[in-house]
Amino acid sequence: MELSTLFILLLIGIIAGIASGFVGIGGGLIIVPALIYFTGLEQHTAQGTSLAMMLPPIGILAAMNYHYEQSVEWVHAGCLAITFIIGAWLGSKWSLKLSPTVVRLIFAGFMFYTATVMTLKSLKELFLSNGV
Repeated sequence: MELSTLFILLLIGIIAGIASGFVGIGGGLIIVPALIYFTGLEQHTAQGTSLAMMLPPIGILAAMNYHYEQSVEWVHAGCLAITFIIGAWLGSKWSLKLSPTVVRLIFAGFMFYTATVMTLKSLKELFLSNGV
């Protein structure tokens, strides 16, 4: 591995980790596009690499910080974890049957939709709280 690639990977990892701990976003939201555009991986390989990266740490230290502040609903987390395992298995099977381009379009569409809904809701709350 070239030193420049190693540097890019380390930078992607730290940025994704900070974002994950800060706002709880999945590392894949940052890692998958970054691996595609900055290291040249294709969509399926970027997704697989992102998932493999998340296996060991999967937010243990961040979850501990939130736990110490009584900000974790463990029953909810357990239910989500069980169904997430099933969903991740199904999603990976479906994804690998589609072309990387189609998967990338679905991924981008999901991010766009989510960002739009969150932005509109936040703006509404901001305007209502300021009496605008």
